[in-house]
Amino acid sequence: MQHREQLHDLLTRAKLAVVEEIHPGSTLPPEVGRRIALGIAAPDGVLRKALDPAWWRRLADADGEFLVAVLGHRIGGNDACWTRVRYVGDGVPELTGDPGFVALSLDGQVLLAEVPGPGGPRVTALDRLPERLDRAAAAAGRETEDERADVWAAVPGRPAWPAHWVEGIGSNPAAPDELLIRLLDVAEGFLHGCDRPAVLDAAVAHPNPRVRSTLADTFRPKLTTDQWVRRRVLWAEHACARGVELPEDLYDDLLAGPCRVQAAALPGLPAHHLPSLVADADPQVRAAACARWEDVAMPLRARLLADADDAVRTAALLAHHAEVPMPREVFAALLAPGRALEQCRLSTELEAQLIHEGNTEVRGALAANPRLSADSVAVLANDPSDDIRSAVAIRPDLDEEQRAAVRHNFDPTLMSRTLPWVEALHGEADAMRRLAVSAHPLIRRSVARAQHLPPEVVERLARDEDRTVRLFLAESCDDAPYEMLLEVWRWWDGSFSHPDRPRSHPNFPRAGLLRYADDPSGRMRRLALDDPQSTPADVARLARDPEADVRRRAAEDTRLSPADAVRLLNDSAAHVRGAAMRNPRLPARVLAGLLHDRDTAWAAVTNPAIPVPVLHRILAAAETVLGARR
Repeated sequence: MQHREQLHDLLTRAKLAVVEEIHPGSTLPPEVGRRIALGIAAPDGVLRKALDPAWWRRLADADGEFLVAVLGHRIGGNDACWTRVRYVGDGVPELTGDPGFVALSLDGQVLLAEVPGPGGPRVTALDRLPERLDRAAAAAGRETEDERADVWAAVPGRPAWPAHWVEGIGSNPAAPDELLIRLLDVAEGFLHGCDRPAVLDAAVAHPNPRVRSTLADTFRPKLTTDQWVRRRVLWAEHACARGVELPEDLYDDLLAGPCRVQAAALPGLPAHHLPSLVADADPQVRAAACARWEDVAMPLRARLLADADDAVRTAALLAHHAEVPMPREVFAALLAPGRALEQCRLSTELEAQLIHEGNTEVRGALAANPRLSADSVAVLANDPSDDIRSAVAIRPDLDEEQRAAVRHNFDPTLMSRTLPWVEALHGEADAMRRLAVSAHPLIRRSVARAQHLPPEVVERLARDEDRTVRLFLAESCDDAPYEMLLEVWRWWDGSFSHPDRPRSHPNFPRAGLLRYADDPSGRMRRLALDDPQSTPADVARLARDPEADVRRRAAEDTRLSPADAVRLLNDSAAHVRGAAMRNPRLPARVLAGLLHDRDTAWAAVTNPAIPVPVLHRILAAAETVLGARR
């Protein structure tokens, strides 16, 4: 709000009345206008010491209106919106001087700007802007090999945005391992998206603990067992949670260290350590041993049940009554009975009393208890509470006839998670066949999350009336049929956990997609360039598509012409401009300019067309500047 108020005050002093603030839409964005004014991927502009009043008259329409962006006057300073203004004074608007501005006529034909530059303010005046930009793009696209070599020989020059380079260079697919290993000494954020074994090995052994902890905090299924074991308890917790099998001598080392409590709770801890845990002086360690009750010998169980510490006794008591029915008097003595209601086997009398006399909270906890008797489950299946009946409906001990008889509520629009007990059965074909016909959508959704399923199950789920079942099948099951994948693509673009599915699915069709080049749906037009029969001419045509997502797909294509790559840098949609900046067909002169612009430096340094020696020089220059600032 403060930026907006300051902007309005500045415009008022310049004799400009604010009409409205607008997003670029199909208009040239302010950041592109500023970049053009700086001379990056720009036509030959009219550079002056001051703007001629005639240019202001050409800028405004008959009502004196035009678009303006004053640099640094948006939240975050990104100047992403235009302000539509009307001139209400005599002479010309008083916008010159700090902090600089970009102005555009309402028809997008005239651009005026005054922006700070290395040699002082740059004043630009351009008419017939779209025509000039097209000519400039065509000229840039004719760059020769010698010109390209001359450009790269001069890069990086003065590091205008070294922090942006350091943050982005790790995402450059052309960056070799040795450069990324060097980068670890400067920045480690790129590790969140890195899966290169040599770089991960270097990070594991890096002397800086911040680098090592970044790697530990990152979801890293591709780490080897050897890489995991070179860390301590934090790493072991991550490893065990992801099913990595650790060597026994590592557990010995962890239990002897300062984090014995955490080590005692590791699920893969060998059973021969349990006697020492039961005898440990720390009650937290003794309580952790109760989680392995089935592996604890009878004399040691008795010792835990009689422990002097209340928390240890309670943990032992709950573990003991997972199999031995809990009598009423024991339950009555519990200070916090919630866990007992959810996980313990209860005596017949106690269970009946709680089912018939307990409040909604008590019955709700019992509905999730896997050890509840069949009779009590049947009673709760007819409970007056919708939530309780809904909890009963997803119990694993119901057959599908019983499940279908439970009146439950299920909102298909809410986010759903895979039921653990269904996930545990993913490898059992007969169980998947049985559960795939369940009346409960959440169970069918959980089945669809299996990586592999019997053919008849896949066929059935691919026709499921619940489209989320079909979505989960597309995201998770390698056997999903191509017809269904294409159907899901019409309404789903990929999630954070399954990016680009279904399009990246191995069964997704490729041949024949060119027929969608003229489809009314932009989503389908995006697929046309995936067809092996598509040509550079198809790329050029879709680079001019009315929908931004289609243009982005063209901007990502390595068959894009250099001229079209430059032209898409001026697109109204930020994600199209970003894709064009990363396209390797971008001319070197243009790409080098983008490396030195505030708004584009990060994306530009990820472009794989930058030669590897230049990447090394860029990193070295950034290291020098950032090191001097510390």
